[in-house]
Amino acid sequence: MADNEQLKGKAISNMIWRLAERTGAQGVAFVVSIVLARFLAPDAYGTVALLMVFTTILNVFVDSGLGNSLIQKKNADDLDFSTVFVFNMFVCLILYAGLFFMAPAISAFYNDSSLTSMMRVLGLTLVIAGIKNIQQAYVSRKLLFKKFFYSTLGGTIVAAIVGIWMAYKGFGAWAIVSQQVINAAIDTTILYITVDWKPHFKFSFERFKGLYSFGWKLLVSALLDTIYTNVRQLIVGKIYSSADLGNYNQGDKFPKTIVNNINNAIDSVLLPVMSSAQDDKIRMKSMTRRSIKTSTYIMAPIMMGLAFTAKPLVSLLLTDKWLGCVPYLQVFCISYMFYPIHTANLNAIKAMGRSDLFLKLEIEKKLVGIITIIVALFYGPFVMACSMTVSTFFNAFLNAAPNKKLMNYSYWEQMKDILPGILLAIVMGICTLPARLLGFGNLVTLLLQVIIGVCVYVAGSYIFKLESFILLIDIIKSKRGRKK
Repeated sequence: MADNEQLKGKAISNMIWRLAERTGAQGVAFVVSIVLARFLAPDAYGTVALLMVFTTILNVFVDSGLGNSLIQKKNADDLDFSTVFVFNMFVCLILYAGLFFMAPAISAFYNDSSLTSMMRVLGLTLVIAGIKNIQQAYVSRKLLFKKFFYSTLGGTIVAAIVGIWMAYKGFGAWAIVSQQVINAAIDTTILYITVDWKPHFKFSFERFKGLYSFGWKLLVSALLDTIYTNVRQLIVGKIYSSADLGNYNQGDKFPKTIVNNINNAIDSVLLPVMSSAQDDKIRMKSMTRRSIKTSTYIMAPIMMGLAFTAKPLVSLLLTDKWLGCVPYLQVFCISYMFYPIHTANLNAIKAMGRSDLFLKLEIEKKLVGIITIIVALFYGPFVMACSMTVSTFFNAFLNAAPNKKLMNYSYWEQMKDILPGILLAIVMGICTLPARLLGFGNLVTLLLQVIIGVCVYVAGSYIFKLESFILLIDIIKSKRGRKK
């Protein structure tokens, strides 16, 4: 019992550090993106969005699923970490060489010669990621998430200064490219200095085989998911205009930034904690259920609030030239609201060592997703965004289905757990609409909507005594008690 309480306390503490790191870094990045959007046009963002599709897909190979293998393995030691490090660096150098020589062909495909040099520079993030990936796995396994806070924030702040200065000086899309590379370089350097483990050039084929037997399925799963997620942007960038892709990408960025903050904080802590309890189905269900209920309770009002305040928010922060991204933003908010279900269920499956089941789910989800993309292809970029929402609902059902058998936590039970928070979030959003009819400016309207939304959601949580609300209040009281 004491061990359970200690694990719970450690998990909550590390989740707070991880959330603080993500919130701080993404908060700075969010401010920077607003400043850059004021300097840059939608087509500049569209150009960089195209480049990042390729680096994002290749980054999946950098991890190769081995990072999760190191976290999931019960007795991973220095030789395991060094083996993965050597393999990752080898893969990174090959990937960067391939991207370097393929850059002219990609530029020709999109009829933009400027993409060649930018892609070669942005591709350096692949090599940097090869070093950082193992450090991240070590930090996650040891639950040392305070390390992430300092490294990520340091890289983000320095990169922000450089990016804003370059945009102000008229470097255009290069400002975003430079920001990405500098951020990765400084983040990795700080992490390398502060983390105790240092890479050694040792390689064990036997250890590699054991780790890869679990990790290769996660690699294929991640590759399918990444290609599927980014193929919409490739299609929009090729068939439609760079401005369309810029609006699509900007509409996705707002909710995605917020969701990644919360989701990554939960995801990073949940897998190592669940892995330590992988043989106890009752504890696994309890952790999965608590994660789904609490994260949805936090995510739903944020996403609904963002959707209902989208127009004044975009007009105020990005200026009216970006109003074209509002419909995309609202659609993506609905999709991302359900991400906690995906995260918790998939982490439970990974923690129990069922990477085979993980891969099977990805194949099934992507087959249906491809059908939605093909249908949406003929109806424009906005319908392409809507097709993602359709896929999200289907994926939530698929991800939850196996856990009915694995730990007796069915899809309908999960829906029952998250429904109160989602319904209250929708009511909250509707209650904010009258503020837009009062004729105030964007800033006053936005402030009124936020105040109304917070009051309605907190009051509703208190009146209906939502479990997650009570849990969060207890955690806050506990933290205050410790400080005193």
